This record gives sequence, C-alpha cells and structure tokens, in this order.
Amino acid sequence: MSDSIDLTQLESLEDDFDGGTPAAGEPSDLDRKINEHFAGAVVRKDLVKAVKGNAIVPSYVLEYLLGQYAASDDEATIQAGIDKVREILAQHYVHRNESELVKSKIKERGRYRVIDKVSVTLNEKDDVYQATFANLGISNIVVDSATVNAHQKLLVGGVWCLCDVEYFHTEDARVSPWILGSLKPIQMSNFDYAGYLDARAKFTTDEWIDLLIQSIGFDPDKFGRRAKLLQLVRLIPFVERNYNLVELGPKGTGKSHIYSEFSPHGMLISGGEVTVPKLFVNNANGRLGLVGYWDVVAFDEFAGKKKRTDKALVDIMKNYMANKSFSRGVETLGAEASMVFVGNTSHTVPYMLKHSDLFDELPESYHDPAYLDRLHFYIPGWEVDTIRNEMFSTGYGFVVDYIAEVLKSMRNLDYSDRYHQHFTLGSDISTRDRDGIHKTFSGLMKLLFPHEQATPAEIEEILRFAVEGRKRVKDQILRIDSTMAAANFGYETGSGGWSAVTTLEEDEYPTLYQRGRSTSATEVPRADEASASSSAGASTGPDVDASPPPLFEGHRDYVENQRGIAFSTLLMPYLRGATDIDLHDPYIRQAHQGRNLVELLALIAAEKDPADEVRVNLFTVLDEDPEYEAKQLRMLSDIVQGAAKQGVKLDIAKDPGGHDRWIRTDTGWRINLGRGLDIFQKSDSGWFDFSLSRQEFRQVRAFGITYMRDLSD
Repeated sequence: MSDSIDLTQLESLEDDFDGGTPAAGEPSDLDRKINEHFAGAVVRKDLVKAVKGNAIVPSYVLEYLLGQYAASDDEATIQAGIDKVREILAQHYVHRNESELVKSKIKERGRYRVIDKVSVTLNEKDDVYQATFANLGISNIVVDSATVNAHQKLLVGGVWCLCDVEYFHTEDARVSPWILGSLKPIQMSNFDYAGYLDARAKFTTDEWIDLLIQSIGFDPDKFGRRAKLLQLVRLIPFVERNYNLVELGPKGTGKSHIYSEFSPHGMLISGGEVTVPKLFVNNANGRLGLVGYWDVVAFDEFAGKKKRTDKALVDIMKNYMANKSFSRGVETLGAEASMVFVGNTSHTVPYMLKHSDLFDELPESYHDPAYLDRLHFYIPGWEVDTIRNEMFSTGYGFVVDYIAEVLKSMRNLDYSDRYHQHFTLGSDISTRDRDGIHKTFSGLMKLLFPHEQATPAEIEEILRFAVEGRKRVKDQILRIDSTMAAANFGYETGSGGWSAVTTLEEDEYPTLYQRGRSTSATEVPRADEASASSSAGASTGPDVDASPPPLFEGHRDYVENQRGIAFSTLLMPYLRGATDIDLHDPYIRQAHQGRNLVELLALIAAEKDPADEVRVNLFTVLDEDPEYEAKQLRMLSDIVQGAAKQGVKLDIAKDPGGHDRWIRTDTGWRINLGRGLDIFQKSDSGWFDFSLSRQEFRQVRAFGITYMRDLSD
C-alpha cells in the first residue's frame, strides 16, 4: 500500500495511551473564561469536598462561605479561603454531639456565632414566635415578627442560618435563657441580572452548557450532549413555576441530589412523610404548608407499589398540579411551587414495556391516568449513568447560591412562545400535552438562552427534547387508559415539512413499545430492532425455506444514549463474505478507539472460515503531537500483530481524505460512517461492567450511517 505507516520504528515504547488530559489543577480555557466574565460569582467545585469534613450541611451552605472567601482563580487566595472556611466551620458549625460544648461557650462568653438549621413556630398562648436550633438542641428562643416576616421559610421546614446567640439567665423559669442576637439566612441578598445576561452572550452554547454542568458539580467531559440536557432538566423546577417533573430510574444516579443540595429554595422530603397539612394547609390552625413557601418541593423515594397513600392527598395534589390552587376550608389558595417526584425502578425498560408500563413502580393511588396526565416531563432515569468519583468536576462553576437566585428571578418570565417564528406543534396535540411541552421548552430556554440569542437549530433541539419528554408521559398513559385520545407528537417547520418525534425507548424497543398497535406488513425491520425483538423473546418459528431478507439500503440515524447497538448487527451483515475490506477512519488514536477496531476485527475473524484470510486496509491519520503519535503507533502495532494471529491481515496507511469515514468491501457494499467506529460513549467503569463484554449494553453517541451498493467498479 502507498503511504504506508511504519509501525516498527517505536518498539521500545511501553506507555499506554492516556488521552492527553491536562495536568490536575491546571485551569482549562473554559475555566479561565468563566473567571474572566463571572469574577466573584464562581468557585472551584472540588473545594466543597475539601472543606466539608464531617459537617452535615448542604452544598449551598459551604459554597456560600467559599463564595465569600475563595471565589478566585488565584491559588494563594483559594488556599487562604479554604483555610478561612475550615476555621469558620470548626468554630461555628454545630455538630450534634458537641452541642453541650457550644452551649457552654455561649454561656461563658455571653454571645457566640453558630451555623445551624433554624425553624420557627408560633406560640399562640404567649403570642410570640419561637425558634428551634436543630443541631444545638435549644428551643423556645423568642424571634421578633420582623425577622419572621422577612424570612417566612423559617416557619416551614427551617433554614440554615448564621446566628448570634446570647445567654442570660433569670430566676423566672418561664423565660428561656437563650436570646437571638441576630439571624442571617445563608443566601444572597441581591445580584446583577443585566450583568448575568451580558456575560452569557460571551459564551458559545456548548461553553454555557458546560458551565451549567460544572455548576451542578459534574465534569462535562464525562457526559454527552443528551446526557447534559437530562441533567439540566432537573433544574427546570427552579426556573419555571408550577412545573411537574418525574424521574424514575436505577439507584445511584443522583436523582435527589439537586433538590437537597443545589438551592436554598428547594425542599426535599421523603415520599412517606407527605401529609395534607405538611404539604398544603393545616385546617386546624390555618398554617400554610410547603407549597406556600418553597419554589420546589421534591418527593424522594416516591416509588413503591405497596406504599400506603392518603387518597385525600392524591386528590388535592391532582387539583394543585392542574390548577395551581388548593382549598383551605371555604377559601381557595394559589401557589407556585413546582413538584418533583423521584424514585427507583427495579426492572429494566424492556421488562416494564412488556409487562406493564414505565410508571409501573408508582404506588397504586398514583398509577392513575388523571394524576399522570398532570406531569410535564418524564426524565428517563435509566439513561443517567451511575455517579462515580471521576464524574465530579474540578473546574469552576457558579456559586450555588448565585445561580439559585438567578433561576428564582426568572420564574416570572415566560419563554414558551420563542419557537413560534420557526415551528408549529402538531394540530392534534391536546391542550394539556401542549402545556407540558411549553413549560419544558420555556424552562430550557431560560436556562440555556436567557439572553434570547438562539439559532433556529438550537431552538429546534430543545423543542424536540420537550416534546419527547411529554410524549413519554402520554404514551404510558395510553397503556393504562385506552380511551384517552392518542396524538401525533411532532412539529411543522417553516417550510411546511413535518418532523415526527419519538422517545429513545421507542427507537430501542419498537415491538414492545408499540404493543397493541398495528405496523405495516411491508416494513422491513432494522437489524438492531430484529436483534432487540429476538432478545425480548419474540419468535416466528423455523422456516427452512425462507430466504434471508434483503439488506437495508439507505440512511439511518441513532440518538445519544441509545442501547442495543452493536457492530454485529450494524456492520457484519454487510461485511460477511468479504475478503478485502477498506476502512477509512482518521481517528484511531485513543485507547477506546483502538478497542473499537479490535472488536470489529474480532467479529470478522470469527465469521470467516478458519482456513481463510481476510485483508483489512485501514486508512487513518497520525496524531500531530509527537508524544501521542508514538503511543498511537505502538497501539496500532499491537493490533496488527493480534489480528494476524486470527487470520486477519491488517494493513495501515495514511488516509488521503483526512476526515471522511467509510467502509468498502469487495462484495459491492459501501457504508458511510458518520462517526467512524467511535460510536460508543466512553466509560471509566471497572472490569465488572457488563458493557465491557457486550456492545449491546453500551450507550452510543448520536451518529448516522448510510448503506449503499458500491457501483464504482
């Protein structure tokens, strides 16, 4: 082969390819840009762990302190800030097992500052407000009405505060010796919204999304585009009034983290602790519940078929989720708290689709079409990766309290009509479906494009995402209640073209998803669909006289996070029988790309007759960095030697095109590969991850592939 690559020149190298990530602690270009435009409002996200120690406080409390002392990119300032925050926590944070020591300090000094969670109740008998300190263990401290009126969340659930507590003992046993000198909730008092919008305009969309992901605390390099959007949907309840969100999925994916740690305006409660008085109103004393004071009320551990539920609570919740109001005796009250329901699933998606529906895990009282129809978006938790240590960010993100106040300020805005200039929703989409789509779209627009400078393509991306999330809800309701009218979920473009929207699980498991619906008898199943149907137990019985169906010709697209895709069904039907194969892929550089090549060569070797040989001509490009080029050459040399042992002769040459990716066989097929072989998401999991053994278990990146007969000969 001409322009062949010499793989023997670097035999002494023993290094494994490491991907070329920057040295630990070195700020990225994005980090420098973040600090330039948001100086004082961002903090390095790994610092929270550095200062937390054994203090059981939400992240927003720690970031509030870090924002005061360590909001900088100067290492000396950061270290000094960390030391200061550690000192503050050591001196003023109240550990429950040290409460007596702290009380002694207050008594001996007369006045002492503490960090604690404070809640307030009204003592009707004495007509005074009284505070209780959760960790310090003291109560009945008189609080003036002005403080309570300024911070009404003290009355519901409690608030983390910086407090000066005084001690003065009297002979009157009815008088508490504890006196509240000052109280300051740990949250920002103001911010520059216009400055926020101006700074947003300095970032590209990709950069802004990565900044938001880092603000949540995750490393954006560990997530694909769709995975990032799924994370950001969790923020919509903070930026959108009366938004009803559900997320069901496996354990350990961080479903409840945002609602307990991200914002001082959210309240996370256990699903088993929900009562009508706690959530809405106590008719005995007229006191409002959580929805009257918090922007977001999230229900943790909401799933569980056998959980006992209060029918009255379900009815009130359904009315509130639909009408944004609830009744207090003869009076009807309104509220704007968003409702979030998170819970764990115990079965796989195909199992749920085969035996019931994707709401299968909910308690019976909530497995009700009238309740489910109030949900605006269903986050498919099975797409969200299990949280691992390497997924956390060491980059810069917004101080949580800063971004929480920004999101809160945007709850008054409505961006739901920003797509009207370019797209029109399907005419048979119901009002309730349309409301769900609009609220999700508005929330994502406010998160991603608060400055309203989105391109039509960017608007279309989040519109499709919003439609998909509501379609997932509606499709499952149709399984439960067949009398409900179905709809064609999609939209028309400005030119009049129709764009249908499907859910990812609909694409992955079409036979199971469309259970009970008729399909065209002339439709030829996709290779990966046939594989999925087979694995799900579908069988048509033996047919020795049937000839194999013709191979598909044309183009197909696959979406990010889709599973069930493998080279065995995607490529091998077209490579079977070939003895000479050309593979053009300029990016066979990193270890995972080399593994993809090995897996394809292994399939080719397993398919051929052991006595035959197959030639594979790889056209690729060498890394421009001499150090990584050397490691790439070593990797390719190892692959060539391994393939030769299995009867596959791998020749490697420089790719003259430099970017296009395609395969051509001597049997007359050409396959255009949108991403080359690099279709699978990178995984840093250990040896016991099933995806290491089977490609079908891996999530893919978004890619397209085109099959055509090669007529060049």
